[in-house]
Amino acid sequence: MHAKTMEGLAGASMNMKMMNTPFRVYEQAERRGDTATMARAMGYVGETADKAEDYQKKIEKGMKEEAKEAQEKAKSEQENAIRKRKEERGEQEKRIAESKNKNTDTVSISEKGKAVAGERSDSVQAGTDSGASVEETADVIMAEPVIYTKTGEAARPESGTNISVSA
Repeated sequence: MHAKTMEGLAGASMNMKMMNTPFRVYEQAERRGDTATMARAMGYVGETADKAEDYQKKIEKGMKEEAKEAQEKAKSEQENAIRKRKEERGEQEKRIAESKNKNTDTVSISEKGKAVAGERSDSVQAGTDSGASVEETADVIMAEPVIYTKTGEAARPESGTNISVSA
């Protein structure tokens, strides 16, 4: 809450409470028929009412300022969010461009491998066994490992070399 709004609320509240005292004096003077005291008391009531109105104006002014500040804050937060999204989009576009520019490896599946993979997917989909025997598919799967060079040529490992991987 804005300071001017708080000050206005407190001041208006106090002046409304203070207005009760001269008004009570006015009522007592009216019962007695004392017109001079009634006029004086009504003057005090008017003064405190005017002060309460002044504080009401402060409240309105403070609320306008508070609304303006809130609007500016919301606008700056929105601009920051837009800027962050643009930065993130730019970074994402950079990453996409970098990944397109990098030398990437490609995988080629031989016709024999495609046939085995196709038979497996067909048998899994149909729920039946393919016509290939277990030995034939095991031969394809258990074939000697092949290492590919950067040019894409298959290089057979030297005989007598043992490759072991420990995890």
